[in-house]
Amino acid sequence: MAGPSVLIAGCGDIGGRLATQLLPLEWTVYGLRRSVGKLPRGVLGVSGDLFDARIPDQWPEGRIDYLVYCATPTQRDEAGYRAAYIEGLQHVLGWTQRSGQRPKRVVFVSSSSVYGQQQGEWIDETSPAHATGFSGQVMREAEQVALTSGLPATVVRLTGIYGPGRSDLMNRVRQGYSVAQEPPLYGNRIHADDAAGLLAFLLQAASEGATLDDCYLGVDDAPVPLSEVVDWMRQRLGVTQWSDENSVRRAGSKRCSNARARALGWAPRYASYREGYEAMLAQEH
Repeated sequence: MAGPSVLIAGCGDIGGRLATQLLPLEWTVYGLRRSVGKLPRGVLGVSGDLFDARIPDQWPEGRIDYLVYCATPTQRDEAGYRAAYIEGLQHVLGWTQRSGQRPKRVVFVSSSSVYGQQQGEWIDETSPAHATGFSGQVMREAEQVALTSGLPATVVRLTGIYGPGRSDLMNRVRQGYSVAQEPPLYGNRIHADDAAGLLAFLLQAASEGATLDDCYLGVDDAPVPLSEVVDWMRQRLGVTQWSDENSVRRAGSKRCSNARARALGWAPRYASYREGYEAMLAQEH
């Protein structure tokens, strides 16, 4: 009996990592992106543009059991976010409908930016999601497009993704980056492999008959003050000079909980920033 099939729309870094975790589990994986030559080996390429309403020529004719929408904006303004997350999702949903396909579930990859809390509060999937910035507001609208699509849908709100190719914080620390310690500025993060792993876990669970909630937070086990991460990283990188006078005091401070995903049986491979960044440092040598 053939395994389940999934179409990953916007199959970039996280989508590619997701594909490589599903393929060994006997999944048929379609990856939609402009440059299908960059897809991992074994992924069936669908050359298409999420921003173009016309159905891609290579759109699969067979059944699609699951649809994962994992887009990235090409421009970081409100128009770019609307094009990537709302219009693109509407296009893909329309393509499945016009093709007579009815996925068993849509998984929309969202962001913890939908939350506006800034005082270090603990956040879970039931917390009010009233973003103050356009990115979180647009993402919240896009979530509603998925949840009201007429198909079963799950939103996965990922926190700050780091990993190979995503070493901005390490680079800034090397350059003397400093963060105010008081009040603590809590940050939330998830390794790219764990972000993909959570998506794979949810898809596999659904395919085995588990009942999924409509929302999950993707975060490791240890939200901590950013100053703690920076201090640890200075020691590991041998950074001895920085200026506390220029320390960053940016807005936004909350602590996200992964209790719902863990209750379903998921656990991050990198439980905290220490394990994740240690793995990245080991790859540098």
